[in-house]
Amino acid sequence: MYRILVAEDEEPIANLIRMNLTKAGYTCIWAADGEEAANLLEKEAFDLVLLDIMLPKIDGYELMGYAARLEIPVIFLTALGSTEQKVRGLKLGAEDYLTKPFEIAELLARVEVVLRRYHKMDTVLHVFDITIDTISRMVERDGELIRLTMKEFDLLLLLAQNRGIALYRDKIYEKVWGGDSESMGRTVDIHIQRLKRKLNWDREISTIYKVGYRLEGEDSIP
Repeated sequence: MYRILVAEDEEPIANLIRMNLTKAGYTCIWAADGEEAANLLEKEAFDLVLLDIMLPKIDGYELMGYAARLEIPVIFLTALGSTEQKVRGLKLGAEDYLTKPFEIAELLARVEVVLRRYHKMDTVLHVFDITIDTISRMVERDGELIRLTMKEFDLLLLLAQNRGIALYRDKIYEKVWGGDSESMGRTVDIHIQRLKRKLNWDREISTIYKVGYRLEGEDSIP
């Protein structure tokens, strides 16, 4: 799962961003000022920084230098919307620049684009004894193809990208089938059982009581 640092001093805005990014499957850490953000960047690993420019203690332009040295992509989120300020941010190395107020849907789209661009090599996932190629949408074990339907593949990829995390049935349905969870029925349960059977994964995919399902980590299987 991708880890995103949200450096934003306005708590309501930060909470809104965190809530929506978490719903989208990302792990979010909040820093309320530039100094806290700098400390987090030094101590923890992040895949992306959402960075306000007008931060207390250390401003976003200076923080951009911290992120650049660590080769972490940055999207500026700021009320400073002049062309000169945008150009300055982009010349410092920011991947994108979003002016407040912004639509959450646009933020999510830009986050996805930047992460996809920065993590081009993350197109092949190795999970237990199988290999998942996200570009060709092929699943193999020891060089032999495991044939999955489109929805089975999407379900497997969702589990693999959120490994070790319990996923609610309604969220699984929304992510894979893209519909209202009220029409979910037993769709998720049936596809999980088919997936477990095709992959021979009786223990690898766990049922979480009153929640949904979780793909276990390597150390969780004896």
